[in-house]
Parts: sequence; C-alpha cells; structure tokens
Amino acid sequence: MSANPPNLPNPPNLPNSPHPSNSPPLPVNSAARSRLNRSQTGAIAGLLIVTAIWGATFVVVKDATARLPVFDFLMWRFGIAGVLMAILRPQALRRMDRGVAGRGAAIGLLLGLAYITQTMGLQTTSAAVSGFLTGLFVVFTPLLTCLLFRTRLRPLVWVAVVIAASGLALMTLNGVAFGSGELLTLLCAVCFALHIVALGRWSPGRDPYALTVIQMATVSAMCFVGALLQGPGLRSPGGGSEWTAVLITAVLASAFAYMVQTWAQAHVTPTQAAVVLTMEPVFAGISAVVFGGESLTMSTVAGGGLVVAAMYLIELSGTSSGEATPEEASVGTATTVPDAEARGPTAGVQ
Repeated sequence: MSANPPNLPNPPNLPNSPHPSNSPPLPVNSAARSRLNRSQTGAIAGLLIVTAIWGATFVVVKDATARLPVFDFLMWRFGIAGVLMAILRPQALRRMDRGVAGRGAAIGLLLGLAYITQTMGLQTTSAAVSGFLTGLFVVFTPLLTCLLFRTRLRPLVWVAVVIAASGLALMTLNGVAFGSGELLTLLCAVCFALHIVALGRWSPGRDPYALTVIQMATVSAMCFVGALLQGPGLRSPGGGSEWTAVLITAVLASAFAYMVQTWAQAHVTPTQAAVVLTMEPVFAGISAVVFGGESLTMSTVAGGGLVVAAMYLIELSGTSSGEATPEEASVGTATTVPDAEARGPTAGVQ
C-alpha cells in the first residue's frame, strides 16, 4: 500500500533547535575574534611602551657603562630585577613547576647570549653598526619562524620586514666593514630573534611573572660569569648616579619591560612583535636628541619614518599574516580567518 503522506506544516523554529530553518548561521567565532583583536591591540600597545622605555633609558645606560664595566652593570641590573620581582610575588615562584623553570631558563639563556655577543662585538665595531646589525632580528624572526614551525607569511609581512630593516640602515649606517665584531653582532641578532620566537612559543598558558623572574636570574648569572672572566674582579656601582642608572634600568627596562614583553607575546605573532620592537632605536634617537644633546639628521628622520611605516603595515596585516598568534591557536579560531594560508604550530641594545 503506497499512500502519499499528508501535507504537514513545517515545524516551527524552536529556540533550542540546533539548525533553525530560516535563521542565518550564528557567528560562532565573532565574540572570540573581537576578544582576540582587543588582546592583540593591547599587546602591541604594551610592546610600544616597552620600546619607549628602552629608548628613553638609552642615554642612562650609555653614561653608566662609561664608568661601570658592561658585564658588571648587566649583572647588577638583571640581578636586582630578579630579586625585586621574587620579593614582590614569592607565590609566583612557589607555584612554578619544572616546565616553567626550564623554559624560563632557556629563554633567559638566549637573552643572555644576545647581550654577551653584542658586548663582545662592540669591542671591535662601532655603536651605530652594532645598532643596525642588532636590529636585523626583525629579519631573522620571520625566517626562523618559517624554518622552525613551517609557517608561511604573506607578502605584506615581508614588505614590512624589509622596510623596517631599511629604516634601521638609514638611521645607523654610514658604511660597514665586515669583521669579527660584526659577525658576533649578527649572532646577537639571531639570539634576540630566537628569544622572540621562544617567547611566542612558550609564554601562552604560563605565568609571565614567573617566566620573567627566571629570565632575569639566568641573564644575571651569565653576566656574573662574564664579569669574572673579563676581570680584574666584580665591581659594584660606585656612586649615586651609577646606582640610579642600575635601579632605573632594573625596575623599568628589565623587570617591567620583559614581563610586559613576555605577556604580550602570548597575544601576537613573533613577526608582529619583532617589527614593533624595531621602534626602540626611534625612541632612542628621540631620547638622544632631547636628553643627550645630539643632533637630528635627515637620515635619522627618514629611517624612523620607515620603521613607523613598517609597524603600521604589520598592524594592517593582522592575523591574516600567515602566522597564527598563540592565543588564536589556543582557542581554535586561527583557521576561521578569511583567506588564511596554511598555518604551522604556534609559535637593539635594550
């Protein structure tokens, strides 16, 4: 018996119906996307504050290291930063597991190697050339990200990287003779890039405060060994101005700045962070003119303008740059970005 079924009315769109027949699909990730965008904007703003602090303290560091050996200065700077942070929040260290301690030590090792190779390179190369070569971390960061995590970056990101490197060259270079000092400084730039990449890989989901304390302690210990090897012995700051420089850089340029960077890199890609951090020489140039009495040249202005333009481009590229931010990967929204390419695992003198 094959009777046709009666014409039944369509069922109403019930509130709890998983697929309402006449309703548009719900924007499942819209709220998450808005939250991610706010986090990335805050992280970029935080990194800008960090570069402003590093740039503003440039004159302070330069004056202090003219009287106090560099390794001794760095040992006191990072050592005081680590001790101060440990005293302010001892519970952060008590709750720390081996994973955080190990990763913090590895990140600190990269940061310490960057400072040490830069210091050794400065013995045979000029400060200007050192500043440019150190700033090449903006080029090495996306290269290392691509190599280590098999990510692809959009052309706009590479344009931003090239523009930033060109701006650094305009600000610092008057001709380069390549030797051992320049080679060591290039190694320094690679270490800074690896430090940025490692922070992007390991900071998400971990306490940025504890990670920063371990970084500070590791760098201080490395500089302590460097000071002993350099001889003739360990020196402490000898006067009020030296102690002032050590304390300012310990609190603002080390403890606060690296904690902000560690937090921020849980919300932006390593390449975004690297391009924003190239603003440091721009702020350093402003500080040198305002507080150091140095002159402002056209090449410095043009170079600074290129760095700012690169930062704007990297902000425009946003999360469609080809890299997934650590926060995107953690909430699973990276693959929902329109036109996203294949994404791999998340990943100057300061």
